Amino acid sequence: MNDMKIVAAVAGPTGDRPRSDLKVTYQPGSEALSIDVSSKVDYLYGEAINAAVKRVVESFNVETGELVVNDGGAVEWVILARVETCLRRAGFDGEGVLPEAAPNAGAVTSRDRLRRSRLYVPGNQPKLMQSAGLYGADGIILDLEDSVPPAEKDGARILVRNALIAMDWGSSERMVRVNQGSAGIADLEEIGSHNPHVVLLPKIEAPAQVKQAADCLEVAGRGYEIFLMPILESPLGIHRAFEIAAAEPSIVALTLGLEDLSAELGAPRTEEGVESFLARQTTVYAARAAGVQPIASVYSDIADEEGLAAYIVRERGLGFDGIGCIHPRQIPIVHRELTPTEAQVERAIRIVAAAREAEKRGLGAVALGSKMVDPPVVKQAFRTVDLAVSGGVLAADWDEVEK
Repeated sequence: MNDMKIVAAVAGPTGDRPRSDLKVTYQPGSEALSIDVSSKVDYLYGEAINAAVKRVVESFNVETGELVVNDGGAVEWVILARVETCLRRAGFDGEGVLPEAAPNAGAVTSRDRLRRSRLYVPGNQPKLMQSAGLYGADGIILDLEDSVPPAEKDGARILVRNALIAMDWGSSERMVRVNQGSAGIADLEEIGSHNPHVVLLPKIEAPAQVKQAADCLEVAGRGYEIFLMPILESPLGIHRAFEIAAAEPSIVALTLGLEDLSAELGAPRTEEGVESFLARQTTVYAARAAGVQPIASVYSDIADEEGLAAYIVRERGLGFDGIGCIHPRQIPIVHRELTPTEAQVERAIRIVAAAREAEKRGLGAVALGSKMVDPPVVKQAFRTVDLAVSGGVLAADWDEVEK
């Protein structure tokens, strides 16, 4: 036992049998440590649960007191995280016991990949993390900020760290939204070495905040390329949008949070978005000028699918590449509305074919019939084809079929 004061502590949700989670309680005492584990799946996984608990106890050198674990069917990475959180809250110090890495834990992402949809998942709810990969979002955001109560920030940080190691979300990009200030630095230090593809930085108002986060990730990382997405949520952030978007080479996208921005403006959000038009357009201009992707804010009414579709069309018309999602049911609507039409795809294919032919012949200019095609139009045509393939409008091997 260390010299720090040891106190009673609890980790995990309330209730005796939290589903897909567990509650861990530590009570200090002078007697040799007793561990009481109860589980609804004890007949199947009792030995494994006990072994996971003891691994953390040994790592934190806990020798006295009482540890009570009420399990509701949690998987190992959750068990390890909850026990670690409880012991840290009790005052013990030790190395976290990391779960076994998923097969694709080291998978990399790319700067220019599609980011049409990103699904927010609360970082303190492992049940939702485990199902997040089923919905086909381009990105999954494990949220450590607004969706996590202040008293649960420490536990969520450990849960998200373990989820990054142990969870397989398929082709979805692995994102984490961290907190502001010192809590955000602690988040970065905890997750930085476990391959978060993109880190979202909330309420950014100056390039120095982005640089601080980039420096922290460079120290914490283990050779992974970690990208950044600053979030503009205040008038000052919007005013400095381009400076922020161009602050670091690791920035791949710029987004904004309209709820907080509207509150600071003193202007309630409207369906038409008149109050935020300048902020949204400024975000797009700044992102395009800096060569990064502009990503729109979330649509908060999950029951209004028609409203969501109209919102996506409007934001796409301003130049945004993607939309935030707060519920899985929003994802297919986002993908549908951001998928190009057949007419747009046909024209894009012709431009792509002309560009490839020009490259093959060593020509600097691209011509489509008797008209010259400017480089930005060619670039957009390639993006349209990528969107069509991702949206299922175009086969992945379309160029082979064309031949």
